[in-house]
Amino acid sequence: MCLHAFDGKYDLATIKSWLRVYITRFFQNQFKRNCLPEGPKVGLTCISPRGDWRMPSDASPAVWLKDLDNVPDEV
Repeated sequence: MCLHAFDGKYDLATIKSWLRVYITRFFQNQFKRNCLPEGPKVGLTCISPRGDWRMPSDASPAVWLKDLDNVPDEV
């Protein structure tokens, strides 16, 4: 999707490296978005800390990063 959105401006290796940074920072800073005790949410979600996003503050990015490692560096 990023390759299409940026229309050749960035290669896949660059997109992967920045996606790795984003995923790592997103998970590392999740505790800042937790204002209430963690609990289940059923239905549509949004990422807003004042909205419906429910994610454990101690979640690990390992699965996401492992999945990113399986993406080839070139198309």
